[in-house]
Amino acid sequence: MRRKFRRALTKRQRRHVRVRAKVAGTQSRPRLNVFRSSAHIYAQVIDDDRGHTLLAASDLEPEVRERAGAEATKAARARVVGEIIGERAKAAGIDAIVFDRGGYLYHGRVKAVAEGARASGLTF
Repeated sequence: MRRKFRRALTKRQRRHVRVRAKVAGTQSRPRLNVFRSSAHIYAQVIDDDRGHTLLAASDLEPEVRERAGAEATKAARARVVGEIIGERAKAAGIDAIVFDRGGYLYHGRVKAVAEGARASGLTF
């Protein structure tokens, strides 16, 4: 008897599936999703009811580079990304969000994005 091939999920992917089962963004309280690669960090504000990305920011944007400085650490750039996404959300009329850590541990750069968003006035 042959087994069907199943792609093995990484630990992060399994955590992400667990988190997404509990966290969903609505129009009144969208989801702030964080993606962290080895070199960069990305954040999106998503309305899951409509399936639309409302806002996005990453450390590849020139605004982040100039605010954080040329020699900034990845954690410092992540905090600036959180501040920028918070400012853009406030400008769009979004005050409260649901934080989706994307299966990453709430530590380091992911925590820095959350702290930056809170510093900009977002509540979650």
